[in-house]
Amino acid sequence: MILVTAAAGNQGRLLIPKLLERGIPVRASVQSAASAARLRALGVSDIVEGDLADPDVQRRAVRGVSKVYHVGATLSPGERAMGIGLIDAGRAEGVEHFVFSSVLHSIVTDLVQHEIKRDVEEHLLSSDLEFTILQPSNYMLPLKLKPAFERGVFELSWSLERRQSLVDLDDVTDVAVMALTDSASHAAAMYELVAPGRYTAAELGEVISRVLGRPIDVREIDADTYATAWLGDRDPATAPHQLAVLRSISARYSAHDFVGNSNVLTWLLGREPTSYEQFVRREWNACSAARR
Repeated sequence: MILVTAAAGNQGRLLIPKLLERGIPVRASVQSAASAARLRALGVSDIVEGDLADPDVQRRAVRGVSKVYHVGATLSPGERAMGIGLIDAGRAEGVEHFVFSSVLHSIVTDLVQHEIKRDVEEHLLSSDLEFTILQPSNYMLPLKLKPAFERGVFELSWSLERRQSLVDLDDVTDVAVMALTDSASHAAAMYELVAPGRYTAAELGEVISRVLGRPIDVREIDADTYATAWLGDRDPATAPHQLAVLRSISARYSAHDFVGNSNVLTWLLGREPTSYEQFVRREWNACSAARR
């Protein structure tokens, strides 16, 4: 039995079907009944619902599982308590292998979410649990393509001249499957997961424009404007932690490039990682098919 946290999120929606296809029992940790319903539709029957920062929920989540795949809830003010508490609960319950999805360059502590993930990494390293730590770069997310597809505008909430490295979550979850199904080969490993390329905003816009076959405008927006895409109908004033995370990203990425090397991911996959153009083309094809 493998516990997957944030199971209805960006990684969980990709990872869980891959595990189920291999006949591996999955327990999903989610926060809401709506998320639980979506996972049941995927075929997950063992679901723990509740705030994973709650020690009781942590204990229920890990009880009887042999492995944990923990995705830090980046925009949650309880992220540190979730990670540290889950590690402690896993150790108490005899979990055999704890795989933590962290972030590239977690040592960069002027990023709010990086400092939290760094602390969770340290706690895991000191727990005496068998571990694997994945350190993916910025995700290639459909959410960031939505304005380009719908309005012809690609928006980033940091300096457009700075370069960034990206990674496709389908590739990240392929590596997660490796770590969870062949734990001995990936024990005590820390893997930086990065796709090829170091892109400015203009270069990303050129890729999107090429796929769509029409010009794309590239704009810089502030973190508070970008927050509305994440928070939906929620008033940003009621989300101080989320705003702090997004503002720290804007400040850091405007002052420095955020880049990595694709060698590790290439070696793990045994193939070239998904490029940004392949990702955009895949998402555009899916969007076009949905409109038909």
